[in-house]
Amino acid sequence: QVQLVESGGGLVQAGGSLRLSCAASGRSFSSSAMGWFRQAPGKEREAVAAISRSGAFTYYADSVKGRFTISRDNVKTTVYLQMSSLVPEDTAVYYCAAKHVVSNYVPTWGYEFWGQGTQVTVSS
Repeated sequence: QVQLVESGGGLVQAGGSLRLSCAASGRSFSSSAMGWFRQAPGKEREAVAAISRSGAFTYYADSVKGRFTISRDNVKTTVYLQMSSLVPEDTAVYYCAAKHVVSNYVPTWGYEFWGQGTQVTVSS
């Protein structure tokens, strides 16, 4: 089992920045790929960013490329999502997720463990 706790959400004006954190405990963090997902009201959950277990490989949704950066600290067992140039369309509940992997790749589906989510609201 992996327990995930997100923090860092909140209300920000368009053009602003936020950094989300996800603290992991339990099963080996360094054996897990990590992802950030979001779900806006009335929409399906979507993958925003993901990072391989070593941190060498990343994935970004087209809508956030160049604005969001995912990173991880395997010593602190924490994954981060730095969000910049936020727009109202980024408003959603953001979820951290973990997937145990046997190789160093970046999955965008099939995540096994999820956090409770943190609300991000971007005002225009």
